Amino acid sequence: MLNAVIGNRAMDILEKALDGASLRQQVITNNMAHVDTPGYKAMEVSFEDQLQEAIRDGRVGARLRTSHTRHLQIGNPVDREYAPRVSVLTGYKYRNDQNSVDIDREMARLAKNSIYYDAMARSMNNEFRLLRMAITEGRR
Repeated sequence: MLNAVIGNRAMDILEKALDGASLRQQVITNNMAHVDTPGYKAMEVSFEDQLQEAIRDGRVGARLRTSHTRHLQIGNPVDREYAPRVSVLTGYKYRNDQNSVDIDREMARLAKNSIYYDAMARSMNNEFRLLRMAITEGRR
């Protein structure tokens, strides 16, 4: 979305990183909510590998601009190619009721993801600050 408005590759990458971190936050909190549900299997989100691959292949931010809505777009938008994956963790059984949620592990993952999200949000804020400075020619 931001790329269509601004055309900044860094903002496009940061937007996808924030989307993945947001989904991970939802999955972690869902795991924590089901800590006492018998038979519940913990889930996790992986998106960093897919995002790195999309960046390496030039799929992120590599869209052509058009001056008319009827012009053809070459290449697929990254939104269709990049999708964070939610997977069930297998092989983990911590309790007799077959629940695989380890609350200490989930708390650590939650803290790590919060720090990651905060870093990406700060980076996005810096990109907007640079854009604002370019628009105003450095004036306040």
